[in-house]
Amino acid sequence: MASFNKVILMGNLTRDPQVRYTPSGTAVTDLGLAVNRTWFDKQSNSKKEEVTFIDVTLWGRQAEVAGEYLGKGRSVLIEGRLTLDQWDDKDTGQKRSKLKVVCENMTMVGGTTGAPGGGGRSGGEGYSGGGGYSSAPSEPSGNVDSFYDSPGGDDDVPF
Repeated sequence: MASFNKVILMGNLTRDPQVRYTPSGTAVTDLGLAVNRTWFDKQSNSKKEEVTFIDVTLWGRQAEVAGEYLGKGRSVLIEGRLTLDQWDDKDTGQKRSKLKVVCENMTMVGGTTGAPGGGGRSGGEGYSGGGGYSSAPSEPSGNVDSFYDSPGGDDDVPF
């Protein structure tokens, strides 16, 4: 039986990323992502909007980059896979579960105006995890996602 688990989301961060480290030294960051959907409702003759809040987990170098360059309100493009978190509620003892996204590739989108921790990059430039910093190191990525990931790109720095 074939299966495929791929998620592509673009939204705004709901909080500043906080990087923490596992006992083995691997960086991990949890992001809150708000994804907006707008449409026009013909029956009420008005514009409608809904917001979906999604938890995203980044690992390794991507987690460190998110902590350094991203801030609340910043736009980001996330590519990853869905995973199911399951746990027992400490208060009620009931089994709980939640769908989350594990990020495999993160791309910063837009400028840094108004976003703390912007790091001075703008206009969609920035870190894209496809150049060897993927959270799934067993899957090599040969594609070049941005100028900053291109081989020899350091020789042609535009500033």
